[in-house]
Amino acid sequence: MRITDKEVYKLIQLALIPNKEVLQNIQRGREGELSTYFLNTCNRAYEYALGNETQQLETTRGTLFGAYNGVTGYFQNVRSYKDREAKLKSLLLGGTGQARTQAAFNLCTAYASKGADAFLLN
Repeated sequence: MRITDKEVYKLIQLALIPNKEVLQNIQRGREGELSTYFLNTCNRAYEYALGNETQQLETTRGTLFGAYNGVTGYFQNVRSYKDREAKLKSLLLGGTGQARTQAAFNLCTAYASKGADAFLLN
């Protein structure tokens, strides 16, 4: 399924939301009140999603799978971890990486059935 670059960024933002305050700022259109850390994280994941060589394959570029792969790829290949154990905990043992990639999966599933309406925030 195809997805636009703008929609990929929105999916990344929603998947990486760390708390209700950030969600409320996005809901209210207060992008200027988002933390630099959050914005940098979203931008780094977005850069990976659009720019990594694995994202240029026909099966990933501009696809919903590619958007999901952008989030998982960020946590696996871009994000820095204190050590291998911290990376393992984050990705596989209920940590941040696992939670955010699950959120991305849920958003992709919703997008597949609802399109961009899946990103509308109530």
